[in-house]
Amino acid sequence: MKFATLQDRTPDGRLLIVSRDLTRCAEAGAIAPTLLYALQHWSSVESALLQCYEALNGDTQAGQPFEPHRCAAPLPRSPQWCDGSAFLNHARLMEQAFGTQPIPDLDTIPLMYQGASDDFLGPHDDVMLPSEADGIDFEGEFGVIVDAVAMASTPAEALDRVRLVVQLNDWSLRAMGPREMRTGFGFLQAKPSTSFAPVAVTPDELGNTWHEGRVHLQLDVSWNDVHFGRPHGGEMNFGFGELIAHAARTRRLAAGTIIGTGTVSNASRNAGSACIAERRVIEMIDQGAASTGFMRFGDRVRMEARWPGAGGGPFGAIDQQVIRAERRA
Repeated sequence: MKFATLQDRTPDGRLLIVSRDLTRCAEAGAIAPTLLYALQHWSSVESALLQCYEALNGDTQAGQPFEPHRCAAPLPRSPQWCDGSAFLNHARLMEQAFGTQPIPDLDTIPLMYQGASDDFLGPHDDVMLPSEADGIDFEGEFGVIVDAVAMASTPAEALDRVRLVVQLNDWSLRAMGPREMRTGFGFLQAKPSTSFAPVAVTPDELGNTWHEGRVHLQLDVSWNDVHFGRPHGGEMNFGFGELIAHAARTRRLAAGTIIGTGTVSNASRNAGSACIAERRVIEMIDQGAASTGFMRFGDRVRMEARWPGAGGGPFGAIDQQVIRAERRA
């Protein structure tokens, strides 16, 4: 199944069922008013949602046109958002460029931080930020949304609780990150609201590109309409089973919790990058200094995971402009 959320000036929007080809949609309010409600009542609504999805796909005249520009994030807010760093190539590039000591247990214990989950951005929302001096950077990732996960679940048990797969952009303010990491308390100001592609999909929709708890698709990233990278999601050193189990090691996870991969990163330089920081450290390693700057107001970034050998992909695209923030509540 494929789901999206229609913006309607309420905190959680209205749940849409989206056709497999992302051209049409139908409101699902009679079954579940919001995606969060559906996740919290999955066992009782899944069958009815599936019937609606099959009916939408079986009748090309059914539903209404799907308009991604009217969408919020699939989950506009979530009980919890935990982002990992499952592509160790990214961390090792940082260590090499800055000469830092290797992170203990990097190969065996996933890195993860807990981010804000109350104000996610839709795929075409403007990204309002206060200052270019903060080092504005995008980070292309994949994520999963889980049903309730028991504390101390095994990776296999945790993976079985995945209900939806998503594509996201975990925005970063690079000038703020080093200070916050040195405090030992983790990120706060360095991590503004995360953006999501319009469509969340059940794992079966990914076919053979979903296996071993990984999304085996390339993430196509462009910056101001110039190709930036096309790294492959299959190079995760930790699969989603391991990431979810790590997050649940000492706590239960509520239905609707989102777990992210961290920046998609490949060992091959030909793949390019999914964030500016990685390109900069590669320039430092190869050329002795970084030459690529961070984003400026008015810049755009576009990200879309694509099917192998075909245009388009299962999640739709994130396509956003960075603008100077206006003070607001």
